[in-house]
Amino acid sequence: MEYQDLNLRPQSEDLPIILSVPVERTHRPLKLAAAVVLVVAVAAAGYLVYRNRPLGAPAGAPAATAPAAPAPADAAAPLGTEVVPIDLPPLDQSDDVVRGLVRELSSHPTVAAWLATDNLIRNFTVVVSNIAGGESAVRQVPALKPRGSFQVEERGEDLVINSRSYSRYLPLATAATSINAGGAAKLYSTLKPRIEEAYAELGHTNTFDQTLERAIVLLLSTPVPGGRVSVEPDGVNYRFADPALERLTPSQKLLIRFGPDNQRAVQTSLRNVALALGIPEERLP
Repeated sequence: MEYQDLNLRPQSEDLPIILSVPVERTHRPLKLAAAVVLVVAVAAAGYLVYRNRPLGAPAGAPAATAPAAPAPADAAAPLGTEVVPIDLPPLDQSDDVVRGLVRELSSHPTVAAWLATDNLIRNFTVVVSNIAGGESAVRQVPALKPRGSFQVEERGEDLVINSRSYSRYLPLATAATSINAGGAAKLYSTLKPRIEEAYAELGHTNTFDQTLERAIVLLLSTPVPGGRVSVEPDGVNYRFADPALERLTPSQKLLIRFGPDNQRAVQTSLRNVALALGIPEERLP
């Protein structure tokens, strides 16, 4: 659930053929959310970019279903850390307070771009809920759309993601590493009353802590592919050639599109934040 308003062929035959594919132009505009929303506003870590539909899926195709995550072993222990309560304004008037608190965590331009949007707590709550549910996060932070086009290249008879595509996500990955895990946990604890209000508005009856942990575990469990990632044409889109990767949820597939180095950076930051929030290491992948 979400809020509504929120060929060139090289001279040498030994070189790979790089195909620049303007994926963003062939779909509806990218609707971004991100682990940085997860890192930042929650206190999670780096922005994950989401498309309106999963990689390779036709319009209207249902999103992959996230694997069911076990309930926290100690459901009575809330996530977060001890903080001195502050006088939080009503949810509809909370953006300025959120901006001030988040700026104390990071001055990274990507973080600043998210802070320029409105309804920050609601935005964050929707993003985390969608990630936890295995859904695409839409209508979120379009200002964070990565620059450049998605590129693939031919390697023998295979079509693989060109490494130049990964560089588009470097600003998002570095934003993740700019977040102080302990400060993020304190931020989450400070804003938690309003986060729970926004979560209840979505019709949920469980606690947001459980949803947040589920989202983090899902992202941390995303495999880091070894070597080149093969893709196959699927109309104007591409799908992963490896069925195991293609079966992942939209958020996991987009994380893989970050490239292995960026993916590891985001996952390291998420793990640090998870531990700072009080999620036991044995509950993390």
